[in-house]
Amino acid sequence: MTPSMTPSTPPWPRLQRVDWPALEQHLDENGHAVIAGLLDTSECAGLTALYTESDRFRSRVVMARHGFGRGEYQYFAYPLPTLVDTLRRNLYPRLVPIANRWQARLGKERRFPAEHSAYLAQCHDHGQCRPTPLLLRYRPGDYNCLHQDLYGDNWFPLQVAVLLSAPGKQFEGGEFVLTEQRPRRQSRAMVPPLRQGDALVFAVNQRPVAGQRGDYRVTLRHGVSELRRGERYTLGLIFHDAA
Repeated sequence: MTPSMTPSTPPWPRLQRVDWPALEQHLDENGHAVIAGLLDTSECAGLTALYTESDRFRSRVVMARHGFGRGEYQYFAYPLPTLVDTLRRNLYPRLVPIANRWQARLGKERRFPAEHSAYLAQCHDHGQCRPTPLLLRYRPGDYNCLHQDLYGDNWFPLQVAVLLSAPGKQFEGGEFVLTEQRPRRQSRAMVPPLRQGDALVFAVNQRPVAGQRGDYRVTLRHGVSELRRGERYTLGLIFHDAA
């Protein structure tokens, strides 16, 4: 592991400083919330530098070949880089109470265990054994079509994207876009403002919304608008493994 991959301040103390009730409220109201400054600039640079180390990854996807958009991304292989594994393991316990509360509100029976290792064991028992954390790279003209990252029947309701590049300095354009499809209403588009090192927590598929007759479901998709200049790198943290 390169020196830049060792966090100067471990990410889990940073998570202790997050206002989790406020984050949960924002997730409930909008389906997404930002953890500001989760990674520092050196950690962002260290993760970005991994993109050229092909032995770190299990597969590479060129989006245009599959109609996903333009640009490319690579899925990490196990064992994950230390910082990526640390983030995944430490974010999950903070998000699982929200996920289980959403499951109850949506009338779903499945509940998720408190520790990520136990949840991964469930995924592997269902044949979902391939790691899903990934690095995404965008260059001028690249974009990512609206989509969902499900990868199998056993999927976790929340995921995290960490912006590794600096908007306005290293790239222009390339905004993260979320859409929310609401029953019998027009869809809503959202563009959360992100800075380098910010982590966006958002719904993988559906989230509950309180209505006059109880909770109802809205469906979310996410993507990235066209990049106009520079290079944009993102770390994607998906908590379920792939079939």
